[in-house]
Amino acid sequence: MMFVLGILIFFVGILFSVAWHELGHFVTARWFGIKAPEFMVGFGRTLVSVKRGETEYGLKAIPLGGYVRMIGMIPPAKGELLGSSRRTGPFQGLIDDVRAQSAMDVRPEDAHRQFYLRAPWKRIIVMAAGPVMNLILAIVLFAILLMGIGTDTGTTTTVRQVNACVISAEQAEQGVTECPPGAPPSPAAAAGFLPGDRIVAVEGRAVTESEWPVVQEAIRGSVNRAITVTVERDGQLRELTPTPIRNELRALDDPERVVQAGFLGLAPVTFYEQQSLGTVIVEIGDIIGRTGQAIAELPSRLPNLVGAVAGGERDDNGPIGIVGVSRIGGEILDRDIPLAAEASLLLSLLAAVNISLFLFNLLPIPPLDGGQIFPAIWESVRRRLARLRGRPDPGPVDVARLMPVAYVVAIVFIAWSGLLVVADLVNPVQLFQ
Repeated sequence: MMFVLGILIFFVGILFSVAWHELGHFVTARWFGIKAPEFMVGFGRTLVSVKRGETEYGLKAIPLGGYVRMIGMIPPAKGELLGSSRRTGPFQGLIDDVRAQSAMDVRPEDAHRQFYLRAPWKRIIVMAAGPVMNLILAIVLFAILLMGIGTDTGTTTTVRQVNACVISAEQAEQGVTECPPGAPPSPAAAAGFLPGDRIVAVEGRAVTESEWPVVQEAIRGSVNRAITVTVERDGQLRELTPTPIRNELRALDDPERVVQAGFLGLAPVTFYEQQSLGTVIVEIGDIIGRTGQAIAELPSRLPNLVGAVAGGERDDNGPIGIVGVSRIGGEILDRDIPLAAEASLLLSLLAAVNISLFLFNLLPIPPLDGGQIFPAIWESVRRRLARLRGRPDPGPVDVARLMPVAYVVAIVFIAWSGLLVVADLVNPVQLFQ
């Protein structure tokens, strides 16, 4: 149940991130007087929509993005009549069709509200506003995570959980909370430990709140030998005498290695320390750098992704689609970990998704936002150069001629997304191995 809830929560978080991105485009377009007839989350068939004023807001069937449709995104051909272009070429028919479709969206009374008529700097703001909204959301999420919840700075000697029975390290990592058939009671449960007990001494040695490693070493080094543990419960001191048993546990100095050691069955409370705004900024910069590198490495990750679909080993550090990250959200909630740890993992994962959306959409290729930003920058440069040389205004950049690239990119994106969906279903990346 918690697994499904986690998937739904994270899926809704992704949809909100997409809507938040499109809101940036929509609000800035309205500021600059550009008409926006549609505000949609998703692609394909419309599931539900409502019209308010001149804009239709809706949710579509394929949740792989969203869009705000603005009129006049494609300027008319310079010096040519629509539909009678003298230019020729293998893609000219496609370019003319795109230009004609864009012109059909423009009613005579809205001719002055077209996107391409706005100054380049305004168009840059409109198109950059979407990715910037994702960056803002990522900063807010990281601020909540680091300044509100804090970072895990270690464990305390206060008992968070008492295992009812003996489980292996592998079962613990798989989130096993119920006792397997025939499993013996844990030594901690048999000795009478309760959640909330604060361990204050082990074998007569006093320990402070931050000395859980001392307690852990004493437990692991006392296989089949009773030890005396003093706990504070409801303001009173109590002595308990558990006998740790031999069990498979992760080595303290190497989490990848499994060792035989004393097992009691206690889980301590984790201490979270709130961080400063400076830490948030540093973390954002670090995530942006690592995410940018990951985007640059996407082509090199393709062979592993294809191999994973065919049954090979999946790269845990490779790309993950919307199905995969939502599944990880389910894993997080399904784990028997503190609420603060669950919230931290979910927030950091959603923030990372927004950083990815921020960087990916700035790539200078259509139909991404950068595919409109960089032509607007080039148009501004051309106009300045023309003025310096005393030449007439060269007019808007003909972005219609980039449409063949946009179609190729769209096909590649659809194929990539489909491959990720299949990989996430048949060979998913697992946060907890």
